[in-house]
Amino acid sequence: MKTRVSSKGQIVLPAELRRLDGIEAGAEFDVQRVDRGEYLLVRREPAPNEGAIDWLLSCPAKDFFVPVESESTDEL
Repeated sequence: MKTRVSSKGQIVLPAELRRLDGIEAGAEFDVQRVDRGEYLLVRREPAPNEGAIDWLLSCPAKDFFVPVESESTDEL
């Protein structure tokens, strides 16, 4: 597949490759120079807790859950 380097030095991964590998905006890669004109692009694995803060912030608002009336288990 063909792509180009922009005036800012950016390389666009073709949409087909992004779709096949589930690559989304913000994904990080390592670039290694193998030889003159030959480069290796390796996707970095996200940190195990990456996105945890966003997930927590998307939780329902405080007091979302309300107590439910139930029988006591003290007498069991």
